[in-house]
Amino acid sequence: MLVQAADTINETEYMLGIADVTDSVGGVVGWVDFERRDDCKQLERLARHPKFKGVRPMIQDIADVDWMLRDDVQWGFQALVELDLTFDALGFPRHLKNFRTILRRYPEMRVVIDHCMKPQIRDRAFEDWAPGMTALARDTGAFLKLSGIVTEAGDGWQAEDLKPYVDHLLKAFGPDRIMWGSDWPVCQLQATYDRWRDVAKALTDHLGATEKARIFGGTAEEFYRL
Repeated sequence: MLVQAADTINETEYMLGIADVTDSVGGVVGWVDFERRDDCKQLERLARHPKFKGVRPMIQDIADVDWMLRDDVQWGFQALVELDLTFDALGFPRHLKNFRTILRRYPEMRVVIDHCMKPQIRDRAFEDWAPGMTALARDTGAFLKLSGIVTEAGDGWQAEDLKPYVDHLLKAFGPDRIMWGSDWPVCQLQATYDRWRDVAKALTDHLGATEKARIFGGTAEEFYRL
């Protein structure tokens, strides 16, 4: 899966071009401007591409924590439901309450929570994050990406620093709703692709073969319909 990193439709087109000529790319998560109602036409056009799977607004970078609740952006969520596209939820723990509101407002929307909602592991802020994740898992049908946490762990992190967070997510969501993600190349700020993958495998090694197969492939295949 290729997932957007820039808030431009041009980048989405670029990734779809890669997908067109690369068999190993199963799908693309792109971007449209939820603040431009006319971008519904762009979304409808992109949805006709067989490898276009959904969108990810850059909510983590938007100053207004209540942006997703604004009336003028609701068309975007509704369009995803109508076009049967996915929504990658990208934010921080401060967005947890609002994401729960949006996901409950659009229960038919296919949602995956990116980067575990970026718990501030370096600050040991477990209690600022865990209850909100439990509520999302309990009250919505959202899936979860086990990704992006090494960059929140700080310099010199070790697997044991991540373990309480991973254990909480496994209990709350279960392997059937969790997919591993590399967050490459951003992960390289704190770990190589290989190290993060090895650590994630070690932290889930107590699970059975079927459960691990879900996390490291099956869940993503189902969610993104690869």
